[in-house]
Amino acid sequence: MTKAKVSYDCSKCPGYCCTYPRIVVSKKDINRLAKYFGVTPAEAKASYTREYVFTEGEPDEHVREQILRHRTDDIYKTACQFLDKEHRRCTIYEARPDVCREFPNGKKCGYYSFLKFERKHQDDKDFIPSA
Repeated sequence: MTKAKVSYDCSKCPGYCCTYPRIVVSKKDINRLAKYFGVTPAEAKASYTREYVFTEGEPDEHVREQILRHRTDDIYKTACQFLDKEHRRCTIYEARPDVCREFPNGKKCGYYSFLKFERKHQDDKDFIPSA
């Protein structure tokens, strides 16, 4: 089985996916972070994640997740704490969560397509749409 060729280039993106407000992590991801940083899973969970709880609507719509912590960002309001603000790259790439490894879960990235379009039409190869 051959892998489909992707039509995006993460190295030309300012890390838009890193600004998603809820970057969900699993127990496996927390264990990977713990190993990467040489701490216990409990320490990794406390230091690098927080609990997200959404309880509006019907009880079956309630959400309780563990997500990566954010910090302020110069381009977007906030971003994952592991995004290098200057180079716009993941600082824990080898230990990144599964959701990051799978993104965008296909051969196209909608944000990258939008970014290419804007850069072409703005005639600015470094243009970054801001929030």
